[in-house]
Amino acid sequence: MSINLTDLANGKNKISEEAGKEETKSNITPSTDDKEVTLEKLKEAWNEFTEQRKSQVGEYHLLKQEFEFSNNLITIQLSNPVEEPLLQSIRTPLTEFLRVRLSNSRINVTSQLKAIQSQKIAYTNKEKFDKLVENNPILNEMKKRLELDTDF
Repeated sequence: MSINLTDLANGKNKISEEAGKEETKSNITPSTDDKEVTLEKLKEAWNEFTEQRKSQVGEYHLLKQEFEFSNNLITIQLSNPVEEPLLQSIRTPLTEFLRVRLSNSRINVTSQLKAIQSQKIAYTNKEKFDKLVENNPILNEMKKRLELDTDF
């Protein structure tokens, strides 16, 4: 299908636009030949792909992480933003492998960054003492009674 810009500007290309829309819709519609995917079959295919990537340590580690599966959507939980580009690099071959292996063209792979709770590390003596006081408030009273200085 070719589009003439002059005809498009004059509004003469409406028929071919509608044909293009129908063509696009038929490409998006999932095939009726798609087989139902079970978690057991998915894990088996996933492990097979993972073993193929064993020589690539970063990819292998990423693929060994747990994932969620619901409505043909596989969600990988990422623990670090650095893992996102790595997943992007293998997303297409992974998706194609799973679609062929499981005979389902609707399978998709996505990612989600886990919220990591970072703990503040106490470096100075004052910070260490304050951390201990959180767990044992009586230490603060002892410090006052004995007139101790934590900033030595």
